[in-house]
Amino acid sequence: MKADLTNFQHYLYKINRKYSREVPSTTATHAFVNDMVNILFPIRIGREYSLEELNNKLDDCTYALQKLLSSLQSAIKEKPSVICDKFFEKLPSLFDMLLEDADAFTKFDPASESVEEIILCYPGFYSIVVYRLAHELRSLGVPVLPRIMTEYAHSKTGVDIHPGARIGRRFFIDHATGVVIGETTEIGNNVKLYQGVTLGALFVEKQLANKKRHPTIEDNVIIYARATILGGETVVGHDTVIGGNVWLTESVAPHSVVYQNHKAEVRESKNR
Repeated sequence: MKADLTNFQHYLYKINRKYSREVPSTTATHAFVNDMVNILFPIRIGREYSLEELNNKLDDCTYALQKLLSSLQSAIKEKPSVICDKFFEKLPSLFDMLLEDADAFTKFDPASESVEEIILCYPGFYSIVVYRLAHELRSLGVPVLPRIMTEYAHSKTGVDIHPGARIGRRFFIDHATGVVIGETTEIGNNVKLYQGVTLGALFVEKQLANKKRHPTIEDNVIIYARATILGGETVVGHDTVIGGNVWLTESVAPHSVVYQNHKAEVRESKNR
């Protein structure tokens, strides 16, 4: 028996009209992200912009952002042009932070040979670039758009950083894949994360949406691969090392070392 496609089309039309609220285009948002990253680091596309080209590119990005913000007009408290101006006024300080992040990668990863290699090859650095841009827009009261930006980076890198997280200077994510940083996470300066680290919530309940649900990581902390740290009241004190595969739901004093107390056993193979 053949499906009644005509009725389905009517049903589909009716349902999707419920979702046609003012929201930014994901395609246009992705293009904006790409253009912003390439303006900040044109080496990624093998370019060196002249001052005139740079001014034109920034004008194009300003226009693109205003258009994206216009789709959110009813949800933002200021005019798109005002938010746009505030965002681009912050760009120099954001860029300085990103240069510090890139420098941290060169210092913390012995495999890196240059800042150029970090910019071109490291997914962790790319995810931080997009996060810092998105976080600034969220700080300006912009909904939805920052999340589309960070989810785009997530899809490209495997790093899931919520734009609401607060992350300090000289941040380093090595290998990147599988890192999760929740909305209310607070991270200090000079923090190093490795692949598979989760900074998450201890309880996932809708009524906790406006509470601090994710941990605080103080300055100079190292968190090794696949460690999971949960809870809004969990504080990892400064200069602490969290070992691989650790599951942590309680606070840790500064200058601690936390590790799994298990021993790997090696025996002779029966197939020898």
